[in-house]
Amino acid sequence: MTDPEQPQPAPEADETDDEPRNPFDNPYFLPILLAGFALWCGWDGFVSDKFKADAFDLWFNRVAFLVLGGLAAWLGAKARRESRPQPDAD
Repeated sequence: MTDPEQPQPAPEADETDDEPRNPFDNPYFLPILLAGFALWCGWDGFVSDKFKADAFDLWFNRVAFLVLGGLAAWLGAKARRESRPQPDAD
């Protein structure tokens, strides 16, 4: 039995702890999701004729396409930069 006042040693880290445990932990999940929403808004804002009569919905989709596309590109570049192996500084 161990003494509760004594500090316990930290459990040793596995090599697999660095890997994502589920799809939501993947660094590319959010950029891909935002890119999908951006494509959806881009389709409705620029290609489809569904919102031609309602100017608010048309401009909402066009602005959302630009905002979501920009966020997806920025987060994708950030995830790519963080996933690259770092060079050893000797």
